[in-house]
Amino acid sequence: MMLFNQIHEIIFHGNGGYDWHTVYNMPIWLRNFTFNKLKEHYNPKDQDDVVSKSKSAMRTAQSDGIVPKINVPTYVTKASKKK
Repeated sequence: MMLFNQIHEIIFHGNGGYDWHTVYNMPIWLRNFTFNKLKEHYNPKDQDDVVSKSKSAMRTAQSDGIVPKINVPTYVTKASKKK
C-alpha cells in the first residue's frame, strides 16, 4: 500500500513531470529520493519560519520602495442607483 501511495504522491505533486509507469519502474532509491524531495518542498518543517521570512521580506521591499504600500480608504461610498 505504501508503494502505491508514494507513486500517487510523486505523480500528483510532480505537476505532470512523471507518469505512473516511470515512477513504478524507478529504482527504489531514486523513488524514495524523489518522494522525500517533494515532501520537503510541499511540507516545510518550520512553517512559522517561512511565514516570518515572508513578512520580513515584504517589509524590506516596502521600505526600499520596491513594493508600494497600499493605503486603504477610511470611508465607504455607495454606488449611484441607475433608473
